[in-house]
Amino acid sequence: MSADLPSARQDESIPTPSLAEALVAVGVLVTLLALSVYLYGLDSSSGPIQVSLLTTSLFVAMLAARRGVSFDHLRIAIIEGISAGLGAIFILLGVGALLGIWNMGGTIATVVYYGLDLLEPSYFYFAVSIVCAITGLVTGSSWTTAGTLGVAFVGIAKVLGMDPAITAGAAISGAYMGDKMCPLSETTVLVPSITGAKLSAHIKAMMWTVVPSFSIAAALFLALSLRANPTSNSLNVDEVKATLDATYNIGLVTLLPIVILIVLSVLRFPPFVAIYLTALGSGILACFTQRDRVDAFVADPSLGPVLTSIKAIISAAGTGFTLETGNASIDKLFSGGGMSSMLTTLWLIIGALTFGAVMERAGYLDALVAPLLRHATSSGRLTLAVASSAIGLNILAGDQYVADVIPAKTFKEEFRNRGYRPETLSRIVEDNGTVTSVLIPWNTCGAYHAAVLGVATFDYLPYCFFNLINPLLSIVYGFLGFRMEKFKDGERDGESAIDARIAI
Repeated sequence: MSADLPSARQDESIPTPSLAEALVAVGVLVTLLALSVYLYGLDSSSGPIQVSLLTTSLFVAMLAARRGVSFDHLRIAIIEGISAGLGAIFILLGVGALLGIWNMGGTIATVVYYGLDLLEPSYFYFAVSIVCAITGLVTGSSWTTAGTLGVAFVGIAKVLGMDPAITAGAAISGAYMGDKMCPLSETTVLVPSITGAKLSAHIKAMMWTVVPSFSIAAALFLALSLRANPTSNSLNVDEVKATLDATYNIGLVTLLPIVILIVLSVLRFPPFVAIYLTALGSGILACFTQRDRVDAFVADPSLGPVLTSIKAIISAAGTGFTLETGNASIDKLFSGGGMSSMLTTLWLIIGALTFGAVMERAGYLDALVAPLLRHATSSGRLTLAVASSAIGLNILAGDQYVADVIPAKTFKEEFRNRGYRPETLSRIVEDNGTVTSVLIPWNTCGAYHAAVLGVATFDYLPYCFFNLINPLLSIVYGFLGFRMEKFKDGERDGESAIDARIAI
């Protein structure tokens, strides 16, 4: 940000808002969001929710102006808020480009082709959750896992006549479980660095809630698989495989882009860089392995092979790929992607970040959190206060990082004063802030997964068993006093966040 911009910090002379005023702001948002869902149903995220977020942002800004908060301060807060979300925005664009090119290059088609032989309805949902958990654990990215394998599994579900919503829930459950337990994950590193916990201690603490939560979730997915009754409108598997075999050059080489993406993620390339490099490399590979598809997609013989390849890569990455086999169901399944397919989701993210920034800078988030802290007189109430803050911020601020960072900072000293170890707080924050973000349609995580999986957030929400069970188990632990670890007599907790991370 340029140096000539005024400071975004609110003037300390401005009075702190009352809880009643903060609740009015929340009430307006809830009312407009409820109207959006009531009037537009599943289409509410295609514009109505965005309008509701921006309208409420303006209302909150005018409400704050009555207390002396300047529009200039709020303007800068919005700029900073959206800037903080640029990482998510670029990842979303990168995944859009990746999906368009993988549709053209046959990578998704190949996963579906082989998956149809390996995955049976009797264990389908269970297998999806396990495979995505392993991939998330290796890559440290729930977004990458859901945006690649998750997309392919939803495609397989449609062919087999399985429920895409349950499949999406299984993919998300597994992806978030793996993400949480991976030391490469951004949130897994970020939260303990704020509370002062060692990364290894943080992961060890999370095992007590993550392992039983995912075990229950996996058992539920297995039960749903065993009771699955594929719909009658499922596609003929042999026909789908024959069409894919005739359309693409199916082989292990078309799975190479997945290997490249995993390797780049493990090597700690920034997510957007890893995804976009993989997309470009996949496009170049497709020009050799799927020459007929590339030529048919561009359909301009006058360009020659080189310019045709360039145009195909740009078009697939920008506006998505269109498959034409004569089978409408298969064409729909393996068409799409492109950065343009993510624009509505980007609009949703920008609206959510704008509202969250205005609420935070105007002091309304602090006003909402303060009463929770005052009434946290027991370990159970303290856990519930952290959980409520994290989940509430996922709803109000629309961003996972805000929902992780603010509770970690707000409750850090309170946990320290009561003798709790820092990994106790970091575990509770992740149990409630990280995993619930994907359940909110206008949250960056919820918007992303709905966009890439092609399943509305409210549709997959009931089946995100891990993401629903994990917060509940965390709260139960708090009221039981179980795994609410405290410092032993004479034990010091003076490690800085940097020291804690170096010690790993």
